[in-house]
Amino acid sequence: MEGIIFLGLSLYAWITIVTVLGMFAVLIFTKVPAESAFLGAIAILLVTGVLDTKEALSGFSSSSVVVIGALFIVIAGLVHTGVLQWITKHLLGTPGSYPKAIVRLMVPVAVLSSFLNNTTVVALFVNVVKMWGKKLNITPSKLLIPLSYASGMGGICTLIGTPPNMIISGMYAEQTGNAMNVLTPLVPGLFCLCVGILSMIAMRRLLPDCKSPEEGFESTGDYTVELLVPTDCQHVGETIEEAGLNEVKGGQLIEIVRFDKEVISPVPADEFILGGDRLVYSGQINDIIELKKTHGLVNADHHVFSIDEMDKNRTLKTASIGFGSKAIGKLWSETGYETSDKLTLVAVSRRGERIEQSPREIRLQAGDTVLVECPPQMNSLSSDVKKQLQFFESADLPNIGRKTLVSSLIMVAMIALSSLGVMTLLQAAFLAALMMVLCHCCSVDQAMKSINWNILMVFAGSVVLGTAIEKTGLAQMMANGILNVCGNNPIVIMAAICLVGTFITEFISNTATGAMFYPIVYNAAVSMGYDPFPFCVALMISVSSSFATPIGSPTHMLVYGPGGYRFTDFAKVGIPMNLIIWIANLLVVNLIWPLTPLN
Repeated sequence: MEGIIFLGLSLYAWITIVTVLGMFAVLIFTKVPAESAFLGAIAILLVTGVLDTKEALSGFSSSSVVVIGALFIVIAGLVHTGVLQWITKHLLGTPGSYPKAIVRLMVPVAVLSSFLNNTTVVALFVNVVKMWGKKLNITPSKLLIPLSYASGMGGICTLIGTPPNMIISGMYAEQTGNAMNVLTPLVPGLFCLCVGILSMIAMRRLLPDCKSPEEGFESTGDYTVELLVPTDCQHVGETIEEAGLNEVKGGQLIEIVRFDKEVISPVPADEFILGGDRLVYSGQINDIIELKKTHGLVNADHHVFSIDEMDKNRTLKTASIGFGSKAIGKLWSETGYETSDKLTLVAVSRRGERIEQSPREIRLQAGDTVLVECPPQMNSLSSDVKKQLQFFESADLPNIGRKTLVSSLIMVAMIALSSLGVMTLLQAAFLAALMMVLCHCCSVDQAMKSINWNILMVFAGSVVLGTAIEKTGLAQMMANGILNVCGNNPIVIMAAICLVGTFITEFISNTATGAMFYPIVYNAAVSMGYDPFPFCVALMISVSSSFATPIGSPTHMLVYGPGGYRFTDFAKVGIPMNLIIWIANLLVVNLIWPLTPLN
């Protein structure tokens, strides 16, 4: 099969092309999880003989992938000892103007993202930034996009800050035998960060002024009503279904509060009605009030269903419907969350406005913010719900003490040992993860739960696809094609590859983009006779510069719902930002590492 040539490419090369394009289509146009798409691509390449067994499994043993797994445990130690939460709550201050606020926000977020998972950093900052914006009288939508951008630009400053840096540096080390220092991209990354902050301030008028979805959730009395069942009501002793009180025009019964404070939620159809019951409804208040006339109910004398007066056995939380969530396009009753996790939908907000419709009749969309009644302990929710719904409740601040200092020192030591060359990054990360557990900064169970195996599978799959592109000759062919189109000018070649990489990473994983473009940029540089090192650093920055679409980065998806954004809001400010960082990247990389011919 390998000897069959069609249009200058082997059959294996064509299989690889079809597989990669098919995977792109699946990632862009379907809701299939990214890890499933990558595993499916690996399976095709293995079964068709494009890769042998060792090559198909190479990604899972890649040092860069293993390092990322160890870093998950290090981050768990920092989270459970309160380091990240303490930093989040004490760094922002009270700046006197919007430009100063942007600097006070983006700088610490970028610094944290240089060493930690940027998705974790943004998740911790979202609620804090929303409250901070209210304090400063700045709309959250003016701050949440800069928050997400800062995490991405900070991540490119170190090898451990963002997965593409790990993948590209790992491939470079395996191919050349020269390992990059953990701080290799620090200077160009800082330059691009400074340019990005200044650009964000200059383009602040392009940032949307959206109403925050949670503003509609400030007073639950606006969209919930309590009706009291008198002891002489004709329906006492009947079930909710028999009395016709479960599904009503314009709303739904979300819970019953008994006279002894017992809370029943969700309410089963066969629940009996007792005198003194408080029936809590959500939806169209005017329609629900009609129940008083038709069913002999009365107004409750005191509305207890408010955020400030929650019973200890129930709580209200807001969550966002992220891109790729299985809840998109479904009614709440079709998601199964009511039965599996006892989550009762109270209201839905879309682009900052509460939808004036019975919540159970609303088909959910990406970016919707939902107000749900749920158990007070978040750890009681299933992993599937946490994956499909993005909760933004601020984490409780753990007790600050000795372990907080210990976990901080472990993190600093890991960075120092690696950057000074005392240990490899892999050794330092493993040592730091081990010390986090031995020093009780996190338990063994917390450490294991902190590892996101789905993300690791995506990283491993990216490495395997890069191997296939290299092995089948596609990398050399594409490199030659770029050389034919752009000539032999190395700066033009670098600019072209980085521009295409920036565009592609808006639609698929930046890790996948980095893994697939690495062999192309490496072969292009070697074919021209130039050192591939600066090309690789430029590629690191470009594949992490995704600003124009909310699906370009997990952090964009985290802020999309809470900011009340539209899809196009990212494009207005993101496209100029992409071009600005692209130019800054080319400028600084070529100033620091002038392109030199190979010996």
